[in-house]
Amino acid sequence: MRTGITPGEALRTILDETPVLAPETVAVREAQGRILAASVVSERTLPPADNSAMDGYAVRVADTGGAGPGSPVELRVAFEVAAGGAADADVGPGQAARVLTGAPIPTGADAVVRQEDTELEGDRLRVLVAPAPHEHIRDAGEDVRVGDRVLEPGAAIGPPHLGLLASLGRATIPVHQRPRVAILSGGDELVEPDGDVAGGRIVSSNSYSIAAQCREIGADPVYLGIARDTPEDVERHFRAGLRADVLVSSAGVSVGDRDYVRGVLEKLGCQLLFWGVKMKPGYPLAFGRFGRIEGSGGESGPLVFGLPGNPVSAMVTFEEFVRPALRKMIGHRELYRPLVRARLGETLRKKAGRLHFVRVGLAREDGRVVASSTGNQSSGVLRSMTRAAGLLIFPADATELAAGTEAEVQVLDPDFLASDRPGF
Repeated sequence: MRTGITPGEALRTILDETPVLAPETVAVREAQGRILAASVVSERTLPPADNSAMDGYAVRVADTGGAGPGSPVELRVAFEVAAGGAADADVGPGQAARVLTGAPIPTGADAVVRQEDTELEGDRLRVLVAPAPHEHIRDAGEDVRVGDRVLEPGAAIGPPHLGLLASLGRATIPVHQRPRVAILSGGDELVEPDGDVAGGRIVSSNSYSIAAQCREIGADPVYLGIARDTPEDVERHFRAGLRADVLVSSAGVSVGDRDYVRGVLEKLGCQLLFWGVKMKPGYPLAFGRFGRIEGSGGESGPLVFGLPGNPVSAMVTFEEFVRPALRKMIGHRELYRPLVRARLGETLRKKAGRLHFVRVGLAREDGRVVASSTGNQSSGVLRSMTRAAGLLIFPADATELAAGTEAEVQVLDPDFLASDRPGF
């Protein structure tokens, strides 16, 4: 097992071991947010026929030359075509056909005049604006033709995808499975939120944060509870999570006398690949994986992440390592948070040797992004995470980032990328 590796080495190791989960078929109505596992090839033409883009009248352009408000051209409305209907007659010379938006264009017509550019009296239509050839006509197949590859694997299914799939007649779609993430907290000092915190006990908040981080990206968290500080209880809880895709333990991976997680994992057959990452917060991170689990039919066991116990360390290590692995499992191609270049609002200092992830607030000033520390960067100050719009990357070898210089920031808060104005 490797120890004291860089964050980059840790991430590469993790992603090399991370599989993309197999596809499953789901109803299109339930597919929002899922990741497409196969190409979608159209078996339909959209639209299926030339149709009107407006409520108005299908006409022959040759019959409307010179039409204007002061010199209208008069035509006879011969018939009407409704949306979803069919044109059972042709538009002949001197004729027009009433068409609604989406209605097929009848044979003989080569343009549509908008309703507001006409006057109607009985069946006599006065055209006040001469249309251009093909004006207000949507061509058959201008959206999709039979045989088109309309969606590719890795597409994140959103509202427009759902509408397109429905238009193509797709009731089901193959998507990558959602990973099941078994979450375990450990420590005699931990209690549930409604437990007794007398005598120095603390609430097991990490399980809530980690479960929320899982749900945020579409993974399914399964809470295993709190393991007490005995090898037997740690083992019992771990065994309950061996059928998951990922097993995440919070605390118990350090080097204390009662940190049993690593020993128990090795006893159960987990191959630990590294422990300790040169970063702050979050040095005592462990990662490994199980091979075949007895009784599983030959399938490999879960990936295992041993996260630090301090709440900020747990969240940051999840963010930097577990989140990309889960996104890969789900089928995403882009695994990481958005990055922005931000000007520092203050000078930051640290010792050389470890990469720091600095919790920062983000603001826009004079068209530039400005990052400012959320304050106390202790790994126990969970409130600082509620104020952090991003994590500023403070390189391992650097000792100072001066105010006014730029640094790269991972954007945590999607609302920072939102705007207070429409842009038009």
